[in-house]
Amino acid sequence: MTVEIGYALLSAAFVAAVAFGTVAGPALFLDLPDTTVRALVMTGVGTAVLVFAVRVVTVLVRFGRETGAQPSQPGRTSPDS
Repeated sequence: MTVEIGYALLSAAFVAAVAFGTVAGPALFLDLPDTTVRALVMTGVGTAVLVFAVRVVTVLVRFGRETGAQPSQPGRTSPDS
């Protein structure tokens, strides 16, 4: 479970950084008014937080579903075999 949590957090951080860069990137490279820069950065932060949370939940829910499908004993298809 610890590995899955770590994977969820690291992959979510990466996706959030990409989302922030996509939204707020123009503020860094273009000569824009201060109000526009502030709006882009705040929108980028909001998007990054949302994407981070969705990614963590998605990965952990998917992991939770897959663990129930595995046999309880290695090499056997069901506990009664």
